Amino acid sequence: MASSISILMAGAAAITLSLSTAKAQQTAQPAPDQQADRKKKADERAEAEGTLLDKILVISRTGETAIQSLASASHVDQEQLDRRMATTPNEMLLGVPGVAVQADARRVSSSINIRGLQDFGRVAVIVDGARQDFQRSDHGTQSTFYVDPELIKAVDVIRGPVANTYGSGAIGGVVFFDTKDAADFLKPEETWAGSLTGRYESNGKGWTSSATGAYKINDSWDVLGNIVYRDYGDYKNGGGDTVAGTGFDVLSGLLKTTIRPTENSQLKLGWVGSKDGWTETSGGVPANDVDLKSNTFTARYNITDDAESWLDLHINASYNKTVLDLTALTAQNRFDPTTGLPVVLPPGSLSTFDVGTTGIDMWNTSRFETAGVAHELTYGGDWVGDNVETGGTAGGDSFYTPSGKRNVSGAYVQDKLTWEWLEVIGGLRYDNYSLKDSKNETSGDRVSPRITVGVSPFDSAGLAGLQFYGTYAEGYRSPSLTETLISGNHPAGVSFPFLPNPNLKPETGKTVEFGINYKQNDIIEAGDALRLKAAYFNNNVDDYIDGVTLSPFDPTSGCPFGPGIPICFQYQNFAKAKINGFELESVYDAGWGFAGLSASIIDGHTVSYEGKRADLATIPSSQVTGQLGFRFLEDKLTVGGEVQYNGKPKGNPVAKDFTLVNAFASYQATGNLKLDFRADNLFDVKYTNPLNGSTTAVLYEPGVTLKLAATMRFGG
Repeated sequence: MASSISILMAGAAAITLSLSTAKAQQTAQPAPDQQADRKKKADERAEAEGTLLDKILVISRTGETAIQSLASASHVDQEQLDRRMATTPNEMLLGVPGVAVQADARRVSSSINIRGLQDFGRVAVIVDGARQDFQRSDHGTQSTFYVDPELIKAVDVIRGPVANTYGSGAIGGVVFFDTKDAADFLKPEETWAGSLTGRYESNGKGWTSSATGAYKINDSWDVLGNIVYRDYGDYKNGGGDTVAGTGFDVLSGLLKTTIRPTENSQLKLGWVGSKDGWTETSGGVPANDVDLKSNTFTARYNITDDAESWLDLHINASYNKTVLDLTALTAQNRFDPTTGLPVVLPPGSLSTFDVGTTGIDMWNTSRFETAGVAHELTYGGDWVGDNVETGGTAGGDSFYTPSGKRNVSGAYVQDKLTWEWLEVIGGLRYDNYSLKDSKNETSGDRVSPRITVGVSPFDSAGLAGLQFYGTYAEGYRSPSLTETLISGNHPAGVSFPFLPNPNLKPETGKTVEFGINYKQNDIIEAGDALRLKAAYFNNNVDDYIDGVTLSPFDPTSGCPFGPGIPICFQYQNFAKAKINGFELESVYDAGWGFAGLSASIIDGHTVSYEGKRADLATIPSSQVTGQLGFRFLEDKLTVGGEVQYNGKPKGNPVAKDFTLVNAFASYQATGNLKLDFRADNLFDVKYTNPLNGSTTAVLYEPGVTLKLAATMRFGG
């Protein structure tokens, strides 16, 4: 079914493309009045939209754009997402500085890394206001989330603990995925509209089919639905070898309605769900059949009254439930979680991972002036509760991902003061947590400060858009259930025990950051725009938590002698993790073309309480990404390419330097038909993600991949 729809879409697109060739040739050589019209359109684009960094951040609680933010913030909009033709979240975040994604062979499950911090809530991943806290212990990714790129219209990223107004624990940063809305899909004169998309990918022979429909019931109420089906086989790496276990099929959906009770208020109700399936391999042999179901329900209410500057109230409520079932495909040699003795699991043995997350988030922003100083005072609170239930046949699954409950909550106040060339942001956040299972319980709390100072000291034409800022911010992350309560024996391969550690201390991130924002128009020609953000950061994470190997020969380790190899595994605190780096993001847009350059250089290590230093395994590649594109035929045709250099992190035994080259093209053939093309890894480079160094075998990423898609739209 998926392949039939996709072939139909691509065939219709090809026919329309051939019929429109003559018209395209007529417009290829514009007359002088057409050139003037093109310049007018470029001016209108610069005035209405500006560049990517001028888009308002959905995640912002004071209505800022990325270029206005005195923080390391990035925005990925619908145009960029369409251009990337993303199959996975990794592709959605291509080139965002300081951000990397680990996916292993399980391409539908992703873990986001920001500035070398990853897993167990260090990065808050949020879909329409709902925290994604699913976690399953394994040799690869730990904290994973599931969302189809086809459902997303924008992604916002804030790096560092300056994001402390967005929830507890985000010492690395926040990634906010905003799903599609009917208001964005419908044209102004339409009351209903629909679209069908078919896409084929050469590597893995992947098919994607997507259908979207929207209806405006009245001016105060609209609704949108989206359904996506993907069916992908195992891909080939850059060496031409098939990578076993990388195929998957996934059915995803979105339902969203927006109700506007008054001119100043809005209620959004939404559901995002997916049903995924793939096969896990062990030593290249199929081992487990995986079935995953994820459902997210959200309600977001906002009331803003321009006549009452003190009122900009937001109330979000959400519930996310993710259930993952593992079914053994063959008899598997395991170890009893209690005794450590060998056992054999018969085919059909089931293990389950069930994580439910409930969240409430409320805040208000009041705007006023005192003695010529403008204030944006934001205050609020949030609560997130995780309920984890794991179980199954003997073998350790319900032990090394333990069951239990965790509650984290917080309250904060932040004031942004603006006076002519000076901006000052001061804030305090209070965090509290508790976690427990049937035998253990622990809790803690802390107050974390933030202070930011920004100056715009120049008035001259060339430097008026230059702003400098400095920040000191702290964040607080409680230990997770797994880090605290993991127990039992390693389930396969070799037997050794996991030891719980209910005495784990929470992590405290302390970041110093210095940055610049630069905004300038009409640089080379009228209507063009340049935006640039750059920052240096130094993050010390006190009491950093990581897994360590203990020896029973050390009487202080608490590691017992038993069957299997003489070691134990336990999560312990380190004195600190020290991470520093530099980030750059810039974009130039002249209407007829655009260019972008982003870069991130990250280095980090841990320091034990005894002063011993070790490389941090979660440090991603340093990257430089360049993008260049051109618009033709009155902006109907866009062509361009990307080049990304990735450097080998220090101390990583798996990764090597590599460079990727991609190309893209998009053609709006008619008002109702669009063609998209993309080529990823054009030179078929064989490379691996350094974050996968913790896996048991080297995993190579996809080789050259060609993508072709056609979208037909209709409405009235």
